[in-house]
Amino acid sequence: MRDPLAEPSDLIRSVSRALRVLESVGRAPRGLTVKQIARRCELTVATTYHLVRTLAYEGYVIRREDGTYIVGLEIADRYRELVSAFRGPPAVGEALRRASLDSGYSHYLGRFVGGRIAVTASAEGARSPFIDDMSPGFDEGGHATALGKALLATLTPDQRARYLRDYGMRAFTPATLTTPEALEADLAAGERRGMQLEMGQFRQGLACASVLVIADRDIERRLVLACALPAAEMLTSARVVRAKLTAAARNVAEALSAGESATA
Repeated sequence: MRDPLAEPSDLIRSVSRALRVLESVGRAPRGLTVKQIARRCELTVATTYHLVRTLAYEGYVIRREDGTYIVGLEIADRYRELVSAFRGPPAVGEALRRASLDSGYSHYLGRFVGGRIAVTASAEGARSPFIDDMSPGFDEGGHATALGKALLATLTPDQRARYLRDYGMRAFTPATLTTPEALEADLAAGERRGMQLEMGQFRQGLACASVLVIADRDIERRLVLACALPAAEMLTSARVVRAKLTAAARNVAEALSAGESATA
């Protein structure tokens, strides 16, 4: 959501309009005509035509035979580049995949990106339920996921309060914690436990645990590792999950350190 009060004085209108066109096309998998795009973006047909032609030339939209436009393959290329940048060196991805193969559970890396809590890498495990939302770039539900809680726990109380005020505490399930007081108590319990935990707070029947990989003064360099599993398994295997998750976090930290040293 754009904040009109934060609009820069040197905003380039044509770039802003092109991005609005791209967003509108992206939200319409069946495609849109130029007139439909113009109406949705509140632009003239002539302006929209020029913007769409430029985006098509650059490969960001594709014109189909019926005259509608869909998202182009250049978007997929930019997404892959984003995922690679988020994940870090290839060895980090390999450490993540090893953790998933060893445990059978899906694993996720998360960090602050632009001040928001985001999933930055993932590896699917055969024993975990598939969570389509938890893919690189997902930046909602920081208060409802163990990954988010592990990052929120690194903030001061005032910083957490500001984060929750800015992004809210949406109820994903009946078990979601929706008050700052309840979350503070939960985070404190996670600190005593040695891992942050949620059971059915993000998805019913699903549990997630998370530990810190890297602590840093720079908020955007802090990194956490989480795994997801059926809630019933968490009830009987919490200690095993914590031990394996902690070991996997060490492997990820070592892989990240080695990768950064190699590129220094």
